[in-house]
Amino acid sequence: MSGSLADEIDLRFFEHGGRLDLARALYGEAPEPWIDLSTGIGPWAYPVPALPAEALHRLPDSGALKRLTGIARTAYKIPAAAATVALPGTDAGLSILPWLFREPKRVAVLSPCYSGHAAAWTAAGHSVSEIDSLDQPGSAAILIAVNPNNPDGHFTEHGKLAAALPPLKRRDGLLIVDEAFADADESHSLLPHVARLDFTLVLRSVGKFYGAGGVRLGFAVTSHPIAERLKAALGAWPISAQALAFGQAALADEAWAAAQRTRLAGAASQLDATLTEAGCRVLGGTALFRLAAHPLSGMLFAHLARRGILARPFKDRGVLRFGLPAGPEELERLREALQTAPTE
Repeated sequence: MSGSLADEIDLRFFEHGGRLDLARALYGEAPEPWIDLSTGIGPWAYPVPALPAEALHRLPDSGALKRLTGIARTAYKIPAAAATVALPGTDAGLSILPWLFREPKRVAVLSPCYSGHAAAWTAAGHSVSEIDSLDQPGSAAILIAVNPNNPDGHFTEHGKLAAALPPLKRRDGLLIVDEAFADADESHSLLPHVARLDFTLVLRSVGKFYGAGGVRLGFAVTSHPIAERLKAALGAWPISAQALAFGQAALADEAWAAAQRTRLAGAASQLDATLTEAGCRVLGGTALFRLAAHPLSGMLFAHLARRGILARPFKDRGVLRFGLPAGPEELERLREALQTAPTE
């Protein structure tokens, strides 16, 4: 498939990252191996612990889940008063949450941000609106913010989040803060203060920072009673044996996390330089991804895809999001592809 129609279809179906299967189908002429820059998953993965066969044969035990949540409490500096609920990926958690409210709620989503939040609440029958500022929640009982934000990396100060709580409390609502990309800078996390911020729920993702999106592991942290409803909805065995083992090892390894932060910061800086050199304007991002403007973003997306490089497009925004190349060879492939990109 080629031409403008293919590019239009590409943009529509690639707005969610990780669609290498579709990329290969549409761009069969692209060289292998593909470089997937469409997600914010760290390019360097924590080594997955080897599991004995019996661990995969039997059901995960409650002791392992308790050990995992204890390690997560330490790693994320979670106060004792807050409940920590392990999730089979934060996407599963944010999809389940809307169904735990017995009555339809008015929901305000601080936008632009990850589209999964609005989609999940809409699917559950709630009334969803997108707002540009925390000062514009209207009559919403549920307020959702991604912090730092995806796709632009904007960081909302914790004081501003706390200031948004009073009207939510009066409506028996909830402030939901998605911290999927907070690991790269520990100062970004609201978790050390979450016990003092009642009516607040924080989502954390393990897969992104630790480079293991396929493990499917995350956490919901809150002092709100909804924690018990979430646990009940997830059932007795919410996490696989592999995710339990991975989470216990990765979250306890402080030295690896420190090295990962240094590595990510360096790679993000190199990516910025490469994008700028190619005529892109870097708008922001986090240490796990960069957002860049380009006057021909749709054509640039297709151009890169034909060379086996998958970026993440945003229809009608004139921007592309780039994850981090895994090393010098991937960065050089991206640089070479950008040098031959269309200019008009």
